[in-house]
Amino acid sequence: MDLPVWQALYEEVGAKGFVPIAVAFDTRGAEAARPWIEAAKATYPCLVDEHHVVAELYGMVNVPQAVWIDEDGRIVRPTETAGTSDAFRSMDRTNFSIPPEKLAELQGARRGYVAALRDWAEHGAASQFVLSPEEARRRVPASTADGALAGALFRMGQHLHANGQPEAAQRYFAEAKRQRPDSWAFKRQAWNLEDPLKSGGPEFWAAVDALASDHYYAPTDIPPA
Repeated sequence: MDLPVWQALYEEVGAKGFVPIAVAFDTRGAEAARPWIEAAKATYPCLVDEHHVVAELYGMVNVPQAVWIDEDGRIVRPTETAGTSDAFRSMDRTNFSIPPEKLAELQGARRGYVAALRDWAEHGAASQFVLSPEEARRRVPASTADGALAGALFRMGQHLHANGQPEAAQRYFAEAKRQRPDSWAFKRQAWNLEDPLKSGGPEFWAAVDALASDHYYAPTDIPPA
């Protein structure tokens, strides 16, 4: 979800102990993320994760994704899609419009997710959306050797790019993407460093189309509203 939605929710239920923490996975750093944060007039914590450390720790491979952590530091809902769906794939790529029924799907996913967060803020551990420790553990994305290698390759690519070796950097990014093909964060950041227009341009859409019937955003069990 976008930053203004989080700000509105924070203003609504922040007094009940709910605090969103936004993390921008932007290799270009704070200056690239700053305009979005300032435009939202965010009063909750907004972090910039240039090296995708949070993404690695929590198994995040796309945005928006979120993890719910209670006041005792326990993960009550591991990383999952946060209030959106694959409905964006129906977009008319010439004028960026979305068919009304698909737009309604997107809006319903957002409303449902926000409603679930309100329920959690209101009821805490008794919320119907809080998972048992066993179920939360089962849903935690598994760490793999390929994933660890992909993270190291991506960081090497970042280092090379920051030190004026963009072509060498892209070779490491390419191998990172090959090792972790499910990481859209890796794909989009690599495209963004090569050419910002690519992160939402033909390369992106070609990769989305290549998914065929596979999901871009993994569905959740939080119902739309």
